[in-house]
Amino acid sequence: MNDYINKTHRYGKIWMIVTLLMFLSVPTLICYHLGVSPKLEMIGKGLATVALVFYPTAVLEVLTYSPLLGTGGTYLGFVTGNITNLKLPVALSAMESAKAEPNTDEGEVISTISIAVSSIVTTIIIAVCVLAFFPILHNITDPASPFAPAFQQVTPALFGALCASYLAKHWKISVLPIAVLSFILIFNGTMGTGVLIPIGVVVSLLGAHIMFKKGIVK
Repeated sequence: MNDYINKTHRYGKIWMIVTLLMFLSVPTLICYHLGVSPKLEMIGKGLATVALVFYPTAVLEVLTYSPLLGTGGTYLGFVTGNITNLKLPVALSAMESAKAEPNTDEGEVISTISIAVSSIVTTIIIAVCVLAFFPILHNITDPASPFAPAFQQVTPALFGALCASYLAKHWKISVLPIAVLSFILIFNGTMGTGVLIPIGVVVSLLGAHIMFKKGIVK
């Protein structure tokens, strides 16, 4: 098992680097082909709105998910993405079905296999849907199409659906951040998500801590 773990780390690091280079190569090649380059100050402004949220989250996700996903599952999950909504639930469900515990040899193997299978299935489904809808996609997304207003609400609908399940499970600790953010938007409806999300995170943490201390939540 130690030999397996060592090889997993070796190949996992290699493919993480390869994947990162592939991601960076797309904008790099586009800039090279067009003969342009982004201004550093514009990049800084763009990063400033998301860095406070995504950079700490990226570190916390590694520390939180790695013990549950195992070595192979961690590398596969972070390369393919969508860990919270797909890879983690798949791995935990597979281990529960097999009556295996995380951070064990059995859990390591089952987690890796389940995440690999879910990644393959997801890729196949996306490819089939893209090929199937490509001939009519321009008609559906055309501004004059009756379906056009629906496509403008895809992102709110997606995040709303994902958020609803968490709110239903933990409604007590969700009341305070929703109330605070709603109050802010009433007086400043144009405030960006880069500011709203950190405020919501801080309010959520403080509210949950106080409720836990008072015995409101467990």
